[in-house]
Amino acid sequence: MFDADFYRDPYRIYDRLRDQGPVQQVQVSSRGHHAWLITGYEQARAALTDPRLSRDTRRFAYLFGDRRDIAPALKSNMLATDPPDHTRLRRLAAPAFTATAVDRLRPRIQQITDQLLDTIAPQGAADLISEFAVPLPVTIICELLGVPEHDRPQLRHWSNTLFTIADATTRDRASHHIADYMTALVDRNYHRADDATTRQDGDLLGTLITARHRGDRLSQQEVVSLAVLLLIAGHETTTNLIGNAVLALLLNPDQHTAVTADLDRLAPAIEEFLRYDSPLGIATVRFTTQPVTYGPTTIPAEQIVMIGIGAANRDPAHYAAPAALDLTRPGPQSHLAFGHGPHYCLGSALARAEAHIALATLLRRLPGLQLDTSPDQLAWRPSRMMRGLRALPGRWHPGPH
Repeated sequence: MFDADFYRDPYRIYDRLRDQGPVQQVQVSSRGHHAWLITGYEQARAALTDPRLSRDTRRFAYLFGDRRDIAPALKSNMLATDPPDHTRLRRLAAPAFTATAVDRLRPRIQQITDQLLDTIAPQGAADLISEFAVPLPVTIICELLGVPEHDRPQLRHWSNTLFTIADATTRDRASHHIADYMTALVDRNYHRADDATTRQDGDLLGTLITARHRGDRLSQQEVVSLAVLLLIAGHETTTNLIGNAVLALLLNPDQHTAVTADLDRLAPAIEEFLRYDSPLGIATVRFTTQPVTYGPTTIPAEQIVMIGIGAANRDPAHYAAPAALDLTRPGPQSHLAFGHGPHYCLGSALARAEAHIALATLLRRLPGLQLDTSPDQLAWRPSRMMRGLRALPGRWHPGPH
C-alpha cells in the first residue's frame, strides 16, 4: 500500500479502499505484513475511543514480526500507553498546554514569525518549508525545552528520520540518539527545576519535573519520555499543518484572495485546512485485545489497527464534497485531525495558535504569493503517518516591511 503514489496522493487510495468498505485489511510491507486500515469517518471516530483497542506497543510488539531496538523513551511514551498509565501521565503534563499557557507564548510566536519573514520577504522567493514552516515550531518547542540553538538541526534530522520509510535499523538508531540527548538535557535540569528561585517562567522541563497531582510525580524516566514526545510532536505536525495550508491556498486562488482580504476568516479556515489535508494522515497504531466490529467488518483479536485520519476527514458519508477545499464550509467542525477521545492531541491549542499567527503574518507580508513550481513536481515526505511536503517553493512581490 505504501509506495510513491501513496505519498503523492493518498486520497485516491483511501477512496478506492473505502468504496470496498470502511475497514479493510491491507499489506503494509514488502515482507507480507498486514494490518487493518479504517477509512470511514464514523468507524474511525468509534475506534479512537474504543477501550478494546490497546496503544501498548510493548505488550503487542510480537505482532510486528521484527526484532526492533527502539529506545525505551520512545517505546514507552504517553501515546503508547493505556489507562490508567496514560491518564496519569496526561494529567501531569496537561498544565503546560492550557489555553493560559499558550496565550503567554503568543508574543514569542509572533516575534519568531516576524524574524523569519524579515529574512525571506525581501528575497521574493524561498522554500516555505525549510525557511518558514520548519523553524517556527522547532524554535518554539526547543525554547520551551531549553534545547540550545546549535543542537536543533540535528534533533530535527533525527526526528524526521523516525517518520521516513528508511530501514528499521536507521530509524531505531535515530530513536536512541534523541533519547540519549533528552536524557542528558533532563539530567542537567533535574536539580535546577526543584529550585523555585532559579526556575524561569515557561521552563517546560521544570514544569514537568515538578509536576505533582495528589502526591504523584513524574519519574525522571517519565520526564525524558514526555520530553522526547513533546519535542517530536511539538513540531512535526505543526510544520505539516502550515505547509499543507499554504499549498491549499496556492492551489485555490479564489479562496486565497478571500482569506487574505479578510483575515478574520482565518480561524475557521484553519479547521478546514486540518480536515482537508490532515498533517497526521494515519494515527499511531493500536492493537485489538478482543474481536471488534466496525460497520460490516469484524477484526479478530491480536491484530494491528491503523486509523486513517486523513481518510476519515474526506469521507463523503460525513462531508459534502470532501475533496474540495471550502473555507466557508458550514456546520460545526468535527474533523479528527487532532484525534478524538482520551488521546486527543494535548498540544492542539499550541498548534492552532502557531498556525494562525504564521498564516496571518505570511499572507499579510508576502503579496502576490504563488507556487514557484508545478504541483506535480512537489515532493512529499515518504511517511506512512505524516502528511507533509519536503519543500514548498514560493515566489511573491518583494517589497518593504
